[in-house]
Amino acid sequence: MNTGSDRETNESAAESAAESAAGSTAGSAAEEAPHVSKAPDFIKARRGLHLSWQVGVFIVGLAVIGAGIAMLVLPGPGWVAIFAGLAIWATEFAWAHLALRWTKRKVSEAAQKALDPKVRRRNIILTSVGLVIAGVLIGLYLWTHGFQLPWNPEVK
Repeated sequence: MNTGSDRETNESAAESAAESAAGSTAGSAAEEAPHVSKAPDFIKARRGLHLSWQVGVFIVGLAVIGAGIAMLVLPGPGWVAIFAGLAIWATEFAWAHLALRWTKRKVSEAAQKALDPKVRRRNIILTSVGLVIAGVLIGLYLWTHGFQLPWNPEVK
């Protein structure tokens, strides 16, 4: 199983050199660079120790993501914790690095889209219409059934 922490092979090094010689830009070469483990060198030098390091990183990332999922329904910054757990995983695993990069790109696109004046105006109008409809429905309910507190079970 390739976790993305293995060193680059001679073939992929030759392909990278050929791409850079073919005129690829520095930005695209940086994006295509293989993911490298962020573990210290003395840990990467020993396979068993590195595997243990990766298991530890996976467990810590899983705990942070689990806490984030719990915080989606409980008080707390759930999404921040989920993204932090993904960032922890991205230090060791290529798949998590790619998922984090994709997530960052999508969040940036959504933020840019939300700042568009037309989209903001549409969202404000839809929210206002929704609040008016909710107010009318609550008013109709109170007009037909009256206002009675739940802890006061006396019926009129």
